[in-house]
Amino acid sequence: MSAQPPSARESLPPLKGAPLFLLTVAVALATVMELLDLTIVNVSIPSISGSLGVSVSEGTWAVSSYMLASAVMQPLTGWLGRRFGEVRTFTTSIMLFVVFSALCGFAVSMPMLVISRIMQGLVSGPLLALGQALLLRNYPSDKRGLALGLWGMVIITAPIFGPILGGYVTDNLSWPWLFYINVPVGMLSWFVVSRVLHNRESILLKVPIDVIGLILLVVGVGSLQYTLDNGNELDWFSSPTIVTTSVIAVVSLALLISWELTDRHPIVDLHFFGRRNFLVGTLCVSFAYFTFSGANIIFPIWLQTTAGYTATWAGVAVAPVGILSLFISPILGRNINRVNLRWALSFAFALFMLTMTWMSTLNETATLLQLASPRFWQGLGVAFFFLCLNQITLSAVAQDELASATGLSSFMRTISGSIATAVTIWLWNRRTDFHHAVLTEHIRDSAQPWIDTQAGLQTLGITDSAAYQYADQTITTQAMTLSFNDLFHLFSVMFVILIPFVWFARPPFSVRGTGRD
Repeated sequence: MSAQPPSARESLPPLKGAPLFLLTVAVALATVMELLDLTIVNVSIPSISGSLGVSVSEGTWAVSSYMLASAVMQPLTGWLGRRFGEVRTFTTSIMLFVVFSALCGFAVSMPMLVISRIMQGLVSGPLLALGQALLLRNYPSDKRGLALGLWGMVIITAPIFGPILGGYVTDNLSWPWLFYINVPVGMLSWFVVSRVLHNRESILLKVPIDVIGLILLVVGVGSLQYTLDNGNELDWFSSPTIVTTSVIAVVSLALLISWELTDRHPIVDLHFFGRRNFLVGTLCVSFAYFTFSGANIIFPIWLQTTAGYTATWAGVAVAPVGILSLFISPILGRNINRVNLRWALSFAFALFMLTMTWMSTLNETATLLQLASPRFWQGLGVAFFFLCLNQITLSAVAQDELASATGLSSFMRTISGSIATAVTIWLWNRRTDFHHAVLTEHIRDSAQPWIDTQAGLQTLGITDSAAYQYADQTITTQAMTLSFNDLFHLFSVMFVILIPFVWFARPPFSVRGTGRD
């Protein structure tokens, strides 16, 4: 790759016209490709689990392992960009992502799939942060709000097409094709970015790598990954293995924090959290993403395991969350500096609270329209939530810090989503057991409702042990639905709690790439 001298690169004007359009499309393709591999797998977990002979809980490893592996690399984005160049790092990540996507499709066992997903996650780590940084670096300063809006619109398309595409591919082809489709998309993105930015490489700096910090990060996040992936199967802290990995994770991450705050060249620059807007924006997006990820993981699983939906129709029910956002994001991005971001976020969280409460009233007899309607209106909040928090976070970041800051913010968001996957499945299982026990108490020979039910079953030829088996299946379905309702009640409360915290952010919120407030 040819590179211009530092002075020339610093004076390069922003891109315009066709090159800017092509760059936007190419970054969009890479971003969608990376995000699709999260959302597209969600609706296919039951199919993947059945194909590889594991439980649905174990099947979620395909999601959480990817997320946490990606999280390990995201804080390294700044160092990788400075050491090897942001363009070179971005294009190399795309190519390696294509390779490991193909390996995921070739997997014939859950361990093989998880290992491939871990490698896929590792190389995907820099994609989101560097994609955003490359757009902001090459857009005119007065168009950066529009760049964020377009980038946000791209990210929001994944919830639209991911579940539908994932369901269709799973039902009509086979789940390995969920990963094979990355090959042509990734190759096209790599080609365009390489051509458009071939002479716009960032300045290279031979910054020494923080070896101790890297080791602590890998050990800490790796132990956390093992704990989250295996906790549900090993009954969490009743298992000595889970206790051991949890202790290792806590100690390693605690040492990482203390080390990174004192090292001259930290692998994770925690000093960003000393800036109020970065702290408020990152914490709010992490907790909100925890809640939103929990909803996104449990909804399609419940639809397929309890409500009798196929993967395709589960994807159709999940997908409407992105429709309104798709249209609102570019408009909001173009006018982001005119919006009172704190009021906009309060509106978004209040809307999330209402729609989560709405979803908590649904049951397995709900129609497709009833299931999809709250997801549709959630999309209105998604655009405000994502773009406004991103604007607040980056208002505290200078241009030369974009890759590091977005990498750290992405790291926090990804860790939050991975924890949400494990915690949501655990809560769903525990609340299902609780409701099953409570409902089973009503199956007594002296209970009149059970006597009436048995009489009705006898008219259908269902008697004795078959009647009890039928009752158990019915109770299990109801218990899973009641647990689903409980989770969405919890999610709605969490969004209410978040509203006051956005008001700790301090204006101005312009993303000009020059300030460090």
